Order: sequence, then structure tokens, then C-alpha cells
Amino acid sequence: MTAADRGRTIAASWEANAAAWTDAVRSGRIASRRAGTDAAVVAAVRLRPPGRVLDLGCGEGWLARVLAGHGYEVTGLDGSAALVAQASALGGGDFRVASFEALVESPSLAGGPYDVVVLNFALLAEHVVPVLATAGGLLAPGGAVVLQTVHPWTAAGDGPYRDGWRIETFDAFGGAFPHAMPWYFRTLDSWLAALDAAALRLERLEEPADPETGRPLSLLLTAVPDGERRVSSR
Repeated sequence: MTAADRGRTIAASWEANAAAWTDAVRSGRIASRRAGTDAAVVAAVRLRPPGRVLDLGCGEGWLARVLAGHGYEVTGLDGSAALVAQASALGGGDFRVASFEALVESPSLAGGPYDVVVLNFALLAEHVVPVLATAGGLLAPGGAVVLQTVHPWTAAGDGPYRDGWRIETFDAFGGAFPHAMPWYFRTLDSWLAALDAAALRLERLEEPADPETGRPLSLLLTAVPDGERRVSSR
């Protein structure tokens, strides 16, 4: 399967699973979110004063609604029209349909500039540098990219600790998820290399932990543009 084929499969999965995902998020059925990942990404954004936030891969819009309650002006982009419709129905931000591929080709789709660009469990493909570089280019002076993803040491499970494709079945989330989804596992070194290749400098690395088990729930990276260094977003 080519990278383009996997990208289409990921997009189709989100569209097919939009109703089940929305229900799982809004009913609080995802344990890791309850244990701390939602609170962690909100806290990371709130380290910067209220301003303009771009939520890339906004899904059903929960983060925009929370941040709007704290005084932030949020624009949400997602490639799934079904998820954007769910987000728009509850408000809290300006929600638009746009894939990452379309955004890389035309960054003006996002508007901006922004004080924070958030990617919360949104980077699932193999080639993430163009998206990260585009996110960096949408920042206002002093802005930051906040990226939360699965913690590689936990997510590796019984598989090898190396970059590669995995399959998410959503079995742990409950509900009727009709479509499994491929996603690209990457190591900690791989994530840091991707930030560097996108001309982003790591400002903060956090590992939100489960308060009961002490095991890491996620990897949370905050990065800022690296001086005058620039990369092509293509």
C-alpha cells in the first residue's frame, strides 16, 4: 500500500467513524483522556496567554470549546466533513474542512497568524514534516506548536521499537467503530528528528502519566520556530 493509499484509508476511517468517535469523546469513554491527556494539552496551551489558536485535526471540537471558555479564539481544521459538522453544531470556534495535504499546498486555508497551533493526537501518517513545517509557518512572533501523541514507549506494546505502520481497531474505546485505521508508529528519536527537519526547536517535553499506574499516557511536545532557519513545506 502506498503512502497515498494509506492517507486515503485514514481519511475514510475518520469519516466512517465520526459518529462513534464523537459519542466516545463526549461520553468520556476513553480512559487515557479521563486520566490526563485532555487536561495536559489544555494546560500546555494555557501556558501562553489567551490569543489565537489553530486546532489542526480538531475532530468533534472538544478542545476548541474548552479553550474558548478560557478566552482563546479558536479555528479548527479537520479533513472529515462529518467531524467538522459535529464540531460546528456545538460551537466554540470557527470550524473548516481541510485535509493536511490541502493545508500544506495552501496554508492560507487556515488564516492566521496564530499564537498556538495544536496537533492533538492528529499526526497519524508517515510523512509529518510538511505538516509540522506548515504549522510553524502559521505562527505569529512568539508563537508555539503544541503536539500531543501516543507515548512511544507505551504504544510500542509487544511490537518492535522502530518506526512503522500499525493498525488501530478502536476496540478499547467501546461503541460501534465500523472502520479500522492504519497509523504510523514512531520512536521518540523520530519525533525529535521530525521537529528538527521542520525547523522547529523543542522548547518543552512532557510525559503526562496515569495517576494510578504511573505509566506515561502520552508524549507532549512544545516547539518554537528555530531562529532564521527555514524549510520548504513540500
